[in-house]
Amino acid sequence: MSFSKKSKRDSTDALLADEVTCPICSRVFVVSEIEEHVDRCIFLNSPSSNSKKPATRGATTTQPAVSKRPSPSAQSSSDQADESQPFLSKKKKILADESPEEQVKAEPKTIQNDDAVQKSEKKPLLASEASLSNAVPLAEQVRPKDLTTFVGQDKVVGKSSILRSLLREGEITSMILWGPPGCGKTTLSNIIHSYCKEGRIRARFVKMSAVACGVNDVKDVVKAAKGEMSLTKNRTVLFMDEIHRFNKTQQDVFLPHVESGLIILIGATTENPSFSLNNALLSRCRVLVLEKLSSEQVISILSNALHCLGASVVSDDNNHASKLAVEDQALKFLADICDGDARIALNSLQLAFQSKMHAGDDARVVVTLNDIKEGIKKSHMLYDRGGEEHYNIISAVHKSIRASDQNAALYWTTRLIVSGEDPRYLARRLVRAAVEDVGLADPAALPLAVAAMQGCQLLGMPEADILLSNCAIYLARAPKSREMQNCLDRAKECIANHKGPQPSVPLHLRNAPTKLMKDLGYAKGYNIIPSEVPHLKYMPEGLEGVDFFKSK
Repeated sequence: MSFSKKSKRDSTDALLADEVTCPICSRVFVVSEIEEHVDRCIFLNSPSSNSKKPATRGATTTQPAVSKRPSPSAQSSSDQADESQPFLSKKKKILADESPEEQVKAEPKTIQNDDAVQKSEKKPLLASEASLSNAVPLAEQVRPKDLTTFVGQDKVVGKSSILRSLLREGEITSMILWGPPGCGKTTLSNIIHSYCKEGRIRARFVKMSAVACGVNDVKDVVKAAKGEMSLTKNRTVLFMDEIHRFNKTQQDVFLPHVESGLIILIGATTENPSFSLNNALLSRCRVLVLEKLSSEQVISILSNALHCLGASVVSDDNNHASKLAVEDQALKFLADICDGDARIALNSLQLAFQSKMHAGDDARVVVTLNDIKEGIKKSHMLYDRGGEEHYNIISAVHKSIRASDQNAALYWTTRLIVSGEDPRYLARRLVRAAVEDVGLADPAALPLAVAAMQGCQLLGMPEADILLSNCAIYLARAPKSREMQNCLDRAKECIANHKGPQPSVPLHLRNAPTKLMKDLGYAKGYNIIPSEVPHLKYMPEGLEGVDFFKSK
């Protein structure tokens, strides 16, 4: 009898030795199942699952291999775990990558090898179906799911690009995606998100927007990332849309965690990172420049969308068999007028279809060129008074005038006018061009530019447009002389590079309004004799032989 009790006690001790307490929910699991449970438990306690917390200790649960007899040591470890959960965020603004239910159903993933990834790339993942009646915009419905269906940006995600090679290896690095609206920044981040969900990249993906969150929300993500790293050794990919909305002080919150590798930061911005992001963050991230889509690339994106809608492209109203159709000329016009913005093109196509469907009872709907022209009255222009394009176009105006290209000067001036630029700003720049590039070669240029600026202040827009264009054309046609600007630059260089204290004004050039100053020699010997007569020197001591009007 005693031998039986001893044997039973030994087997119980061995069983307990193979059990481990979860540091999050304090349940007891066998060693072989604890890792899988911790992965699930982390996501069940993530910000998006506050409404569905795990059952309390002692309650009935359906988890397999759970012991219903927590030991005193488990009780103490539970209290410690409750006190040491800084990574469990309570904020609701964080957009997690997927719901807790999806995480629970998901099986543990491993990084695929090169062959597996290449095989998956051979199977295009198109949006299987899209609907015009769906409340989700068409641009979101047909968003690519894989790099094989991603259109454009060959320099960034082409077959020989660094980013594509990294994704094949299951790796990702911190980066800033810089490009105009509708060029594919968000789509590329969603593809990286899908790679994380599929296990190609072993990391957790968190999506946020600088428009709707602040520094405290980022700190909550960092806390969760620390818990993820300590328990599963997985890093966290943080996608921050519109990252330029954070000022340079707020951007410092990313620095230590990107530096340590805890966070893989993917920022998306339409502003020049050189101006909108601080240098410390730029040194830790790779800047990928996404270019504006060409008309051919936009047509390809629209064709994929039509395929998902079950629509066809026809040459006239009568040559189609499908219920939905678009004239090829309408498709080309839409691609040309959207200014490289695929989002505008797709949503405009959806609007054209919906307006035609509501307008008549015909079972067949054909979007014509006139329908597109009627729906889009004018071209969408990429311009921001405080952004980079503002400075790019004004630079083009100035350099076109300097090169005496009257057509280019008129074009860029008109681009500024129709984009809504302040006419007074443009007028001031024309005054500068008149004195800098025309100079004394045409003394009438400066008064004309000043008159145009005053006319803009008196008239305002739209009447002032002819004043600005007239001034730009005059300056482009005028003879050019940069002599004054070059002389000014030499004088500045002389002053800046002077060794020692700046030389004093000679006494005979100083004014002498008092008797004391006259006694000190101020204005002594001054006369109005020209400087060619070698009696007085007008340059300071040591610079008598300097001539700013002779190039070196």
